[in-house]
Amino acid sequence: MTIPANDPIIVAPTNMPFRDDDSLDLDALARNVDKFSSTALSGFVVGSYGGEEFHMGEPEKVDAIKTVVDAHAGRRFVIAGIEALSPTEAVRLSHLYANAGADMIRVRIPSQRGKDNSAPIQDYFEQVTMESPVPVVVIHQPKTPMGIDVTPGELHDITSLDNVFAYIISLNYRYECRMASFVSDNVKLWTCNGTLLMPGGMIGAVGACLLFGNWGPHLARDIIQACLDGRYADARNIQERINHIDFLGMSWGVGVQKTGLNLLGYEGTIPRKPVLPLSDTQIDEVKKALVEARILNEDGTPAPQI
Repeated sequence: MTIPANDPIIVAPTNMPFRDDDSLDLDALARNVDKFSSTALSGFVVGSYGGEEFHMGEPEKVDAIKTVVDAHAGRRFVIAGIEALSPTEAVRLSHLYANAGADMIRVRIPSQRGKDNSAPIQDYFEQVTMESPVPVVVIHQPKTPMGIDVTPGELHDITSLDNVFAYIISLNYRYECRMASFVSDNVKLWTCNGTLLMPGGMIGAVGACLLFGNWGPHLARDIIQACLDGRYADARNIQERINHIDFLGMSWGVGVQKTGLNLLGYEGTIPRKPVLPLSDTQIDEVKKALVEARILNEDGTPAPQI
C-alpha cells in the first residue's frame, strides 16, 4: 500500500475495458494500470459510476481489484467503491474488497431523506467505520445532481468518526460551500469533478476523485496545488482549458472516458451494453477538447504529462 503522505491526492474512477463480446478484459486493465502508474494519478477507484459499477457483478469487481493491485505493484493505491443501503452489507463488502487488496473503501451516503423509521445516518457510518478493516472515504453523490443526502450536522458527526480518510463533495457546489466548514479537520476534503477543481480548491479541497483524472491527472494536481499556494490566476488559466472536455464527460458519460483514453494510447475500449460507443462526430469533439486542454497535441499525439 502506497497512500501518499502529501497533498494533492488525485484519484480517478478506473475504466473497465470490455471486449466486443461484452466480457471484461483483465489483461487490458492491467496494461492500463501499469501505464497510469507512471503518471500523476495517485490511485485507482474500482467500482464507481465512471467505472460502470452498475454494469458489473460482484465477482467481476473482485477480479478487477485484484488485477489493479497486481498491476500497480505497490506504486499506487486502490479504493473500492461501495453503494449499500445496509451498513451490514457495506461492512461485508469492505472485508471482501480488502481481502482482494483494496487499501480503502469509498462509501456513498445512502439516500434516506423523507423515509420514515430510518435510523440516523450517523449509525450507518459508525458501524461501517468501526468494522471496516480499511479506511473509509465518504462520498456525497445524490441520485439527482442538486439533491442533498446529508445535513451539515450529520456530516460533522460522520467525519468525526475514527477511520474516515476523506470526504468527496457533490455536484451541488453551492451547498458544499457551506458543508466544507463542517468536515472534521482530520479528514481530507476532495472535490468531485474537473469543472469543480478550482472552485473546490477555493473552499479547501486538497485532492480530487474525478473522471477527468483519467486524462489529465497532472492538470488536476496542478490546479489544486495552485489553490493551496494561493496562485489563483494560475489555477484559473488551467481550469479554463479543461472545462470543455469535462463538460463532455458530464454530458455523454462513460463513452467520453473511454474515447479519451483510446486517443491517449490506453485501451479504453467500448462501453458495456446497453451503453453505446460515441459517434464519429462526438469523437471528433472529444479530440478537439483534449487538444484545447493541451492533453493532446494538435497532431493528435499525446502531450507530455509533467
